Amino acid sequence: MRTYLVSYDLAKPHLTKHVVAQAIMSLGSSWARPLENTWYVRSEESEETLEAWLSRYLEAEDGLLIQPVKEEAVMTNTSLRWFRQRRAGIDVAEHTNVIAFPVIAPLATERADEPELPFATAC
Repeated sequence: MRTYLVSYDLAKPHLTKHVVAQAIMSLGSSWARPLENTWYVRSEESEETLEAWLSRYLEAEDGLLIQPVKEEAVMTNTSLRWFRQRRAGIDVAEHTNVIAFPVIAPLATERADEPELPFATAC
């Protein structure tokens, strides 16, 4: 497993930063975000594979840096906190920071013993 530094500049961050962030969080087994546009990702994949995946979410004017790094780093006014990639339906270990949210059933499959709540009325 390698640790990669992933950094980017987005020409239109108000439109794409959340999409790019989600893509980065899905790249490997865990991730950390010490600065706004700087991430660490632990992955078995190569730099080229990570770049190919992320480039699908970038515009022509956006910049991207992916570099394998050692885990030691000097940081000022920031910290490094690792998160595991979230995967639906997987039981997590007791000592993890991942919170698994239950899947909400579609309205068409509501149980008969749970009646629909009435709408609120204005007074």
